[in-house]
Amino acid sequence: MKSINFTLLGDESIAGNLGKKGTSTDITIYDRKDADIIRTFTCPTSFPEKIQSLFQAINMGEYVILYVTRLDKFTGEQILALDIMEKTRGLLCHSYDVDRAKLIEMTKGTVVENYKIVDVENLKSEVDALNPISNEGDTRIVVDHCFDVKGVGTVVLGRVSHGKVHQYDNLKLMPEGSDVMIKSIQMHDDNATEAVSPARVGLSAKGVTSSDVQRGDVLCTQNSVKVSQEITLEYSRNKYFREEIQENQTFLVSIGLQTRAAKILSLNPMKLSLVKPAAFDKDDICVILKPESQAMRIVGSGKITHS
Repeated sequence: MKSINFTLLGDESIAGNLGKKGTSTDITIYDRKDADIIRTFTCPTSFPEKIQSLFQAINMGEYVILYVTRLDKFTGEQILALDIMEKTRGLLCHSYDVDRAKLIEMTKGTVVENYKIVDVENLKSEVDALNPISNEGDTRIVVDHCFDVKGVGTVVLGRVSHGKVHQYDNLKLMPEGSDVMIKSIQMHDDNATEAVSPARVGLSAKGVTSSDVQRGDVLCTQNSVKVSQEITLEYSRNKYFREEIQENQTFLVSIGLQTRAAKILSLNPMKLSLVKPAAFDKDDICVILKPESQAMRIVGSGKITHS
């Protein structure tokens, strides 16, 4: 079974035309199964109130769909976020009352400038024409939800970002380090004995409870991700963030699906102390956020150079 995952930004109202609504919290996931392929569409439902969900949703897709119904600061924030996260594969569409020339102007100099512009009535066929993108390597599943099911136990929902997972695999839950055995695998409510990147899966997990698992945790083979409470970034300031930042200031940071409070230890190089450890790879993108800002909420970003 093949899988493709999309991040749907802008106006979520078209999601029902692309898939059936499933798990819904601060992010909402729609999915659709056609023959031998499953497509999922993740929306940051709590955005624009909570910018954290925007970056989490962006990290859950190989492709982006940006459906614009208004040209405002939140559209600009989403375009900036996609550029920071280097999301180069995407489709851009808009409602009839949006000025296409002004929208194109907003995207200039960003990755969104190169998205294919499609009419909304043709969106589904354009989505269906895209091919899966798989990452090989050691098993890695990024968790987005976890809960307990009576008679089943702990159920973990997430995406196989790298490699493949098999029933009865023994994995590590990082950054905590717990041992986890995969009792069973489901894809789109169907049982499976294995799932290959980038499949979205439901896993029955032995060795942890739902209270042990947080969004952004990684189920992986031993030593395949780094874990640290201090990270150094190849930092770039967001030119639209006007405030000066200083050492010892505290912000939120987004690393994959993980959100952490972090204190600036030094500015050059940009070194951060996280309130609790995070799991990451070298070159993962860390975004510094100021959610309470009434103006620009994205402070800056950079690839992690080392812990």
